[in-house]
Amino acid sequence: MDLDRFLDANRPSWDRLAELTGRANRSIDRLSAAELDELVGLYQRVSAHLSFVRTAFADAGLTARLSVLVAGAGAAVYGTRSTLMRSVGRFFTHAFPAAVWHARRFVAASAALTVIPGLILGIWLAYSPAAVRAAAPAALRQSYVHHAFAAYYTSAPAAEFATNVFTNNVKVAIIAFALGIFGCVFTAGLLAFNGANLGLAAGLFASAGMESRFWGLVLPHGLIELTSVIIAGAAGLRLGWTVIDPGDRSRGTALSEEGRRTVVLVLGVVLSLAVAGTIEGFITGSSLPTAIRVGVGVVVELAFVAYLVVCGRAAARRGLTGAMGEH
Repeated sequence: MDLDRFLDANRPSWDRLAELTGRANRSIDRLSAAELDELVGLYQRVSAHLSFVRTAFADAGLTARLSVLVAGAGAAVYGTRSTLMRSVGRFFTHAFPAAVWHARRFVAASAALTVIPGLILGIWLAYSPAAVRAAAPAALRQSYVHHAFAAYYTSAPAAEFATNVFTNNVKVAIIAFALGIFGCVFTAGLLAFNGANLGLAAGLFASAGMESRFWGLVLPHGLIELTSVIIAGAAGLRLGWTVIDPGDRSRGTALSEEGRRTVVLVLGVVLSLAVAGTIEGFITGSSLPTAIRVGVGVVVELAFVAYLVVCGRAAARRGLTGAMGEH
């Protein structure tokens, strides 16, 4: 093959590789999955052209051009291949918030199932002496309010306590998700039970005139912890509703598709529960002023919610729904 024929046959491939490389270097998101595959294929093909030119033609200019092209494409290809850290980063910047945003109606339902029973029970106990007397014997109430509740947060060294709390919370989140397969009923019951327990404690403290003590101990870690459990509960409700109403899909197909989204929700809250456990272990029971401890909890919660809303909306605008492996 002479040089002119070689140039005519392969120049379109070189130009296309240069175009894709330039777009990839500006932002890998500029390329679709098909274009990424094309970039890799062209990189391999032009690398072979370079080897051929070096042995078949004594053309320093062409060799230099192809060397620069192959080097640039190689940097784009190997610089943008998925690595563990890149995959983890995309999970938290795209997949998890997209899954939460996609399931936002179920998050709202999960929040209602948790908060409403807690409010009802808490208000009832706060304003009904008869309800307080029925809740527990006087001696037990006094011990709980004045000693046991606060002592719990210093019952073990901070690191050990944080680990135990994290492990327990993850178990609750997984159970809330897994029970959804039974058609929402058990997940809804677990959420209501958790909310009622919180309302019971709040009501007992309120009846004793010690609301500030209660919220000073609960809010530092409880805001993000409760939000995380609500999201896990939403995953269970979403899965359960798919069992009840798979839409125009077969039940097996629907469960497979929604399972890829709901498992993302559960995996995502593992990190937020780790944050909650760390705060509970190192800050809630510490000697820091109440205002600082509560401030930490409020700031972390606001940042978490803002992250979910901002990143979730952005991911949804790009057509992402949070399914595992979604591009």
